[in-house]
Amino acid sequence: MPNLFIRLARAAFPVPEAKAVPLAVQFYGEGRAVWTAREGGALAREGFQRNAVVHRCVRLVAEAAASLPLVLADADTEHPLLRLLARPNPREGGACLMESLYGHLMVSGNAYLAAVSLDGRLRELHGLRPDRMRVVPGPDGWPVAYTYTVGGRTLRYDLGGDGVAPVLHLTLFHPGCDHYGLAPMEAAATALDIHNAAGAWNKALLDNAARPSGALVFASASGGSLSDTQFSRLKTELEANYQGAGNAGRPLLLEGGLDWKPLALSPKDMDFVEAKSGAAREIALAFGVPPLLLGLPGDNTHANYAEANRAFYRQTVIPLVRRTAESLAHWLEPAFGPARLEPDLDAIEALAPERESLWRRIGEAGFLSDAEKRVAVGYGAATD
Repeated sequence: MPNLFIRLARAAFPVPEAKAVPLAVQFYGEGRAVWTAREGGALAREGFQRNAVVHRCVRLVAEAAASLPLVLADADTEHPLLRLLARPNPREGGACLMESLYGHLMVSGNAYLAAVSLDGRLRELHGLRPDRMRVVPGPDGWPVAYTYTVGGRTLRYDLGGDGVAPVLHLTLFHPGCDHYGLAPMEAAATALDIHNAAGAWNKALLDNAARPSGALVFASASGGSLSDTQFSRLKTELEANYQGAGNAGRPLLLEGGLDWKPLALSPKDMDFVEAKSGAAREIALAFGVPPLLLGLPGDNTHANYAEANRAFYRQTVIPLVRRTAESLAHWLEPAFGPARLEPDLDAIEALAPERESLWRRIGEAGFLSDAEKRVAVGYGAATD
């Protein structure tokens, strides 16, 4: 019955015949953003391995932190703990081990060290990949063991025994997880995807014009369309003779009712250029690296490079090294006794003006004794 009503309505009110007009067909995607999975392996691939800004941020933090020597307060430089940290295992030196440790913290928010003991004596320290480690929680939620899976085999590290724990787990603060840390890269994942997408857009424009510079419009008085043969021929000629950097600027010969309609990017469409720069600054912000140190244009937060470098050490590197040194000393205390590991700030060239100013003020303080002056500048009381 409904079909009968439709036929009667169409007969009573016929639709006038439309005139043939030129048509230009445009295709659009769903407009839905595709984000990188918030998972350590995916973020490492899309970030550290494929994004220059992330790569440089991680390397800058890890290398600066690893190059900062650790010293023991009120202890000699030949302490066995310092010797172990200087040569943790036969494969690598202390700086190399610490660089990978800080790098894993920046990329995944987690870092692991394994202790190797022989005849009851701690002999070696080894770094473990966070993507292969899993926390084994106990009935109360606290970790009771760690498992390390590689090559189809799983090694279990049980906690709770005497002596040094077999694994040290370092994490960055994560408000939504009890056992794993939150990486700066995960916080910057949205900016990372925007930066990568803008780079891919530019590359596609260079390759074959991801957005066409114009449209071919077929206008026919009879209202017909291109035949399959004509369409295939036109497509083949365009791909062979007019795409790619080698054919840039080549004139296009049109025939058979084809008309060229030039297209242009509006100022709004060009915002992706600024979006890429903004995304780069957000990535640097998440890692605590001043954009000036990365060579990013358009950022005037710091007056000069020296100020940016000083802020980088004060706000990012030194706090990271201090919390790591504290965790190391606490972890290794059963083997070496109580110790206070600290970064040697005198080894930071960027902080030399600050240290010089401090020494000058303390040196001019006549009401302080030599021992008090040593303590004030961070050297501790004399042992002799």
